[in-house]
Parts: sequence; structure tokens; C-alpha cells
Amino acid sequence: MDSVDQDHDHDHPHQSDDKVRAYYQILGQALKELLIEKGIISPSEIQSAMEKREATTPANGAKVVARAWLDSEYRERLFMDANSAVAEFGIELPTTHLVALENTAKVHNVVVCTLCSCYPRDLLGLPPAWYKSKAYRSRVVHEPREVLKEFGTSLPDDVEVRVHDSTADLRYLVVPMQPDGTDDLGEDVLRSLITRDTMIGVALAVRAA
Repeated sequence: MDSVDQDHDHDHPHQSDDKVRAYYQILGQALKELLIEKGIISPSEIQSAMEKREATTPANGAKVVARAWLDSEYRERLFMDANSAVAEFGIELPTTHLVALENTAKVHNVVVCTLCSCYPRDLLGLPPAWYKSKAYRSRVVHEPREVLKEFGTSLPDDVEVRVHDSTADLRYLVVPMQPDGTDDLGEDVLRSLITRDTMIGVALAVRAA
């Protein structure tokens, strides 16, 4: 039995992908020009902020997941209060409520934003193009197993697939199952097994050959 978590409302207009992108591009440019004109921020400060954002990678999320695999106390803190747990790595999410989702032998979680591209960028960096596409956003809700198969992830029939819908102020981090035979590996090596796609839920963490 598969399920979709859509208990939270989006604060975004329901528009086509092209219209949404065009709207926010125009809005962003106008806001940037206004802030510069008012002397609130300088062009160099904006450029610095953009470079910092682009430099954020899924390595942040991999640190969190690897620690959860190795440290049962940290794992418990992560599932109880994900914001506080990731803050232990210096990752602050002041305007976002983060929820960590645990993949198990019987439950597989996958994340989507059905109306736009809400995404935990401070943990995973910029969202991939497929995550923002209309095809993924609509299909993963209605046929999650088929979508997962297209990513190379085939799950047994007795595994429940849960689809979680992100919003403007609610984001998710999937904690994949630790691969078998990796209990003896160090934290740095474990991080290398954790990819962006495993933390969205479209892939499984696997031990390198």
C-alpha cells in the first residue's frame, strides 16, 4: 500500500513551469535592483551570496546521514528534531521546518514538491532539473513505483512507498538504509555512499564495488 503525504498547503500559485520561472525571474531582478538602489545591499554582496549558494552541495546532507548511521543517539535526535540535529554541523535552517524520514526494510520514502521546487538547498545544494520538472512532480504521486524504476530503484511489493510533498516552509531529508556490509567503514567512506538521489528517495545507498 503506497501513500502520499499532502497534509500541508503550498503558498505558491498553481501555474505552468514556464510561467512560474518567468514570474520569479522578473520578481528577483526587480527586488535586486530595488535593494541596490536603496543602498541596502551592494552588487558584490549579492554576488557573494549567490556564489555561497552555488557552492552548497549534497555533501552537507551526506555528513548528517553518515553520522546518523554511526551514532544511534544522533540518529534519535535527527528524527526528533531535524533542525537542531543538522545545526550541530553548522547548518542553520531558520525559516524552514525540516523533517528527517527513515527508510526501512518495509517503508521507502520519496520526496517531491508537486507545485514548484521546494527543496532543502542548505543540505542538498541546487535541485536537479528532473526534480523541478512537471513530469516528475505529477507522476511520482500517482505512480511512484514506476518513477522509481526509471531511476533504477525496484522495490519488493511488500515495501510501502510513501510520497512526501514539500512546501514553502516544510522540507524533508530522506535517511536511506545503510548498505549491508558497511558496518566496519569509517564516517568519511560512508559519506561517499550517500548521494543526492538517495536523500530525495529515488535511489538506494549501495556499497561501492
